[in-house]
Amino acid sequence: MLVNEWVETLWSILNVRPKTLSNYKHQYYKYLEPVMGSSELDSVKPVELQKCLLALPPQTSRHTLMLVKTIYREAALYKHTNFNPTTGLRTPPIQMKERKFLTWPEVNERDWGRYNEQIRFLALHGLRWNEAVAITESDIRDGFVFVTKSVYGPCKSKSSIRKVPYLGHFQPLPKSYKPMRIASNKHGVTVHSFRRTYAYILKTQGVHVTTAQRLLGHSDPIMTLKIYTGVRDEEIDDVALSLHKYLQKD
Repeated sequence: MLVNEWVETLWSILNVRPKTLSNYKHQYYKYLEPVMGSSELDSVKPVELQKCLLALPPQTSRHTLMLVKTIYREAALYKHTNFNPTTGLRTPPIQMKERKFLTWPEVNERDWGRYNEQIRFLALHGLRWNEAVAITESDIRDGFVFVTKSVYGPCKSKSSIRKVPYLGHFQPLPKSYKPMRIASNKHGVTVHSFRRTYAYILKTQGVHVTTAQRLLGHSDPIMTLKIYTGVRDEEIDDVALSLHKYLQKD
């Protein structure tokens, strides 16, 4: 069976959200179909896939590799092949750029216009924008915010389903992302930056990284750890003072 033939069948049986399916189709027809579409499932050349992956931007390459693995996992499940050309393939390393964010005092002292409460809510709870938009008053009870859905429907992963301590400032978010983006950009940050604000609060309050992972809804602890290992200049200053005080005790 040709890869193209199997993929056309796969789209109709794959149990994913419409948005995810749309992303899969885009990735396949743009990046993978020219490399493997006309090949038999059992004769796709790993070296050609590797060349394709290394030519893509790191994040795109990673998603594309995940799609190939999905294609062959499902093909094996339906007994179309036992071949797996993805074994040993690698993607370019993802370069983590330092992203600007604000501490909670910096968020709290700024005027965010008509979205003052909504932005403070984001900074104090670490929800993704699409999760926060779906929150209603019924999701806030017993001192917690219960996250079970997003604007796109039920949470897509088990790690996204969680509860976080409620710290106030809830007001319904606008259904459109644009006004929140404009309000955030005026102070040099993005809407996603407020998740980093929340992560920084957790870090400075001594919350363990594995607990922070659950509160942030990360499936990969490495993602949380990368945020936790970020250091602001004032932290270096604080360490300098602490070390001087330590030495003065002798």
